[in-house]
Amino acid sequence: MRIIFMGTPDFSVGTLEALVGAGHDVCLAVTQPDKPRGRGKEMQFSPVKEAALRLGIPVYQPKRIRNPECAEELRKYGADVMVVIAFGQILPKSILEMTPYGCINVHASLLPKYRGAAPIQWAVIEGEKVTGVTMMQMDEGLDTGDMIMKQEVPIAEDETGESLHDKLSEAGAKLCVETLKALEDKTAHFEKQGESPTAYAKMLTKEMGNIDWSDPAVRIERLIRGLNSWPSAYTHWKGKVMKIWRAKAEPADTEPAKAEPAEAGTAVPGTVLCVGKDDFTVQTGDGILRILEVQIPGKKRMETGAFLRGYPIEPGTVFTRG
Repeated sequence: MRIIFMGTPDFSVGTLEALVGAGHDVCLAVTQPDKPRGRGKEMQFSPVKEAALRLGIPVYQPKRIRNPECAEELRKYGADVMVVIAFGQILPKSILEMTPYGCINVHASLLPKYRGAAPIQWAVIEGEKVTGVTMMQMDEGLDTGDMIMKQEVPIAEDETGESLHDKLSEAGAKLCVETLKALEDKTAHFEKQGESPTAYAKMLTKEMGNIDWSDPAVRIERLIRGLNSWPSAYTHWKGKVMKIWRAKAEPADTEPAKAEPAEAGTAVPGTVLCVGKDDFTVQTGDGILRILEVQIPGKKRMETGAFLRGYPIEPGTVFTRG
């Protein structure tokens, strides 16, 4: 098929490569404009642009895809279908209905669950055991179009937002190729979505990572995993922001009986109960959290044992929200 591909981040690249590998004619890659990044504010290409240039695919970078001239430009390519995956802009009806097969979207959840911008991370944060990818015929709603195919992906107990991102990117790439074949063969089945049983998977912000120690330990652990690797979960210690990259929730009764300076379960949430050789434990609103990997400004991520050898933490220390 002759395809216009629309996407921007790393998550989109595997699907682009899979389409080319399957022999499809990807005639154009549409992606977000270059943005200045880093201290030098040098202009940086999106991952999709980098991949497209490597694959010899022309690139189009509209500032606002809803401008009428954008539809006119896309129409010149005579595509059979548009494949959209994490493009980053809302498409107008003129583009949604431009090609014979319309716009096919790769969404990183089992719709109608987790419609929205960050379904991968929210599935981890909310404690889902299974997620997946859904191939959808796009309409003017937000992730509300008819579903074509789904692929389930289990969520491991130690799953992070980053590791699940990689699994779903791979699953989405394979499913997209299968879906296009079904469309060509006229064997595709379209299913209407019902109401979503979950909240909208809103965009992530850095402020979301500020740990509220009054939350249950299991919730905080899921937050840490879900926001790994961006924007990361953090707390405040001695006026510094401490990022927490890995932790383990445990019930309070796993703590030694004499956790100085206060018994587990009675200390203020955020209080360090005890410090071991390779970890330290913190009181939460329900249960304790064993801290296994941390980072402070100017330093690399490190196992807690290595951190404690350079930065001692005393029992009774209280972590705060700033």
